[in-house]
Amino acid sequence: MARVTRIDPTTRSEVEKKKVCAYCRVSRSTADQLNSYARQIRVYTDLIKRNPGWQLVEIFADEGITGTSAAKRPEFQRMLKMCEQEQIDLIITKSISRFARNTMEALEIVRRLKILGIAVQFEKEGIYTLSLGDEMLLNTFTAISQNCNGVFPAKHTVRICRECRV
Repeated sequence: MARVTRIDPTTRSEVEKKKVCAYCRVSRSTADQLNSYARQIRVYTDLIKRNPGWQLVEIFADEGITGTSAAKRPEFQRMLKMCEQEQIDLIITKSISRFARNTMEALEIVRRLKILGIAVQFEKEGIYTLSLGDEMLLNTFTAISQNCNGVFPAKHTVRICRECRV
């Protein structure tokens, strides 16, 4: 007689959740910048908590610090250290200019994270660094951000670049 083995389905809580954090930054402590800073923290906390497949690790935030040097941003450094300790799977950030203003440094950090299997999701530009082809977009946008002192290309430029993706 054939033997039947029952396999119980896995519940959502038994599935390992993706460990997600957000990185927020403003370069000046003006009222507008501080409002943006608070909004970034609130939006990403809510976004991560609403996703059933994600576990909120932490919201990392540097206030009043320029993005030109990662070494000068203590929360950014702490986040990278936690990535190296395999405590984070995904970093969400508002835009490339919030993550880094130095093209070479941004690409080097993203590549290092990619080797660790950690993705960075840039909301404004629609870039997910573990997707094929997004590194070219990242390279283009970081160069624009670095050379335009934070004046980022219009939405239609982002759309055109995405449509031209190979």
